[in-house]
Amino acid sequence: MDILVVLFLITGLVFFLGASIGIIRMPGFYCRLHPAGKLDTLGILAMVMGLALYNLHHFSLESLLLSIKMFLIVFFVFLASPTATHSIVDAGMRAGLRHWTQKKRKG
Repeated sequence: MDILVVLFLITGLVFFLGASIGIIRMPGFYCRLHPAGKLDTLGILAMVMGLALYNLHHFSLESLLLSIKMFLIVFFVFLASPTATHSIVDAGMRAGLRHWTQKKRKG
């Protein structure tokens, strides 16, 4: 069981690391929102799954209720993250922020 918990936590760490690198490396504002929205959501899912499994190591009613609350948090993040990303994109479009385009080289 501990191996499974560690695998979930490492998987979440990899998703968060990928999101961080994607935010830094992507060229434009709208391109950066993609790894921020997708990979952070997957990272929190993996991390909370690992923490909920670790919490159930000593099974009791309290630990079961706490694990259910953790998964409710993940559910609300799954609802809020796409909504927030869409709102940020909409605000950028209304502010007149242009999409990133690669500049053509002359010569």
